[in-house]
Order: sequence, then C-alpha cells, then structure tokens
Amino acid sequence: MDTTSPAGGTAGSRAAEDLAYDVFSRSCPSRGTLEHVTGRWGALTLGALHEGPFRFNELRRRVDGVSEKMLSQTLQALERDGLVHREAQPTNPPRVDYELTPLGREVAERLLGLIRFVEGRMDDVLGARERYDATRGGR
Repeated sequence: MDTTSPAGGTAGSRAAEDLAYDVFSRSCPSRGTLEHVTGRWGALTLGALHEGPFRFNELRRRVDGVSEKMLSQTLQALERDGLVHREAQPTNPPRVDYELTPLGREVAERLLGLIRFVEGRMDDVLGARERYDATRGGR
C-alpha cells in the first residue's frame, strides 16, 4: 500500500483521525473488498441476506438472475472478507446456511440505504436517460 498521504506526508505522520487504508491507491486491500461489496452480485447478495439467513438455492432464487457459479464465487469472496458466515450442518443431504456477520450487517445496512435511494429516484434516472438518448441518438 502506498503510505504517502494526500498532503504529501507518510502514513506515520498522518493525523490520528485519518484512515490507514486508501481505496484510491492501487495496492490497497480495501479496493478488493469494495469490489466485492459494490459489485452487482455482492450488493444484491448482502441486501438479500439482510432479510435473514438463507440456504444456497433460496438465496439464488431471491437474487434473481445470478448463476449458481457466480453466487458461489460471490459468497466465497464475502465470507473471506468476513461479511458472510457459512454454516454447514452435518445432515443428509448436507444443509448449508448463509447469514451476515455483524460486520456484514453493518455493510448491508449502508448498502440498503443507497439501494433505497436509487429505487426512490428511478423516475429521475429514467427521465435523464430519455433526455440523453433523445439528444444523442442513444439506445
């Protein structure tokens, strides 16, 4: 991670309130987590899990359009980041439940605020798209 602060000092000389990570730095590990959280499937998976625990196929039905492979990869990434807990129960057939960790719940709540905001402003977005397409011969 680049330890140079925006002001030109090093990480050690930063004010105490500054964060040790900088998502704008190419080598910062927070970038990967941001991708996992804000990517289409990550955001939708976290939002769905905010409703409560799900089994894999229940979650796949809830996150309409996600493939089995993509959901599996998404869950693994979110579990690795400490946002999702995977509970495998020794039954026949095996039962696996997914739920948010406390950190995952906090992230999901913030994402849901953004999701609700976007949903609430879709009339404005659709109007902007129509104006853009009309003036630029778009889709």
